[in-house]
Amino acid sequence: MLVITRREGEEVVIGNPASPIGTVRVAAIKGDRVRLAFAFPREIDVHRREIADEILAAKSSVVGSIRPAAREAT
Repeated sequence: MLVITRREGEEVVIGNPASPIGTVRVAAIKGDRVRLAFAFPREIDVHRREIADEILAAKSSVVGSIRPAAREAT
């Protein structure tokens, strides 16, 4: 894990700096709360940890998979 210090308005570049995947900016700091702004392409999912855990739990509760019914020979 990389831990860095950033001030309000400063950014972290994710990926190749010449063509980054996205950026994370410290949007605001108020007391003990930090607001982060994420700029990533729409096809990249970005979730809070608790939401990501719920998504994983929902996927693991599905048993088997749905397949189309086999066609009958005519």
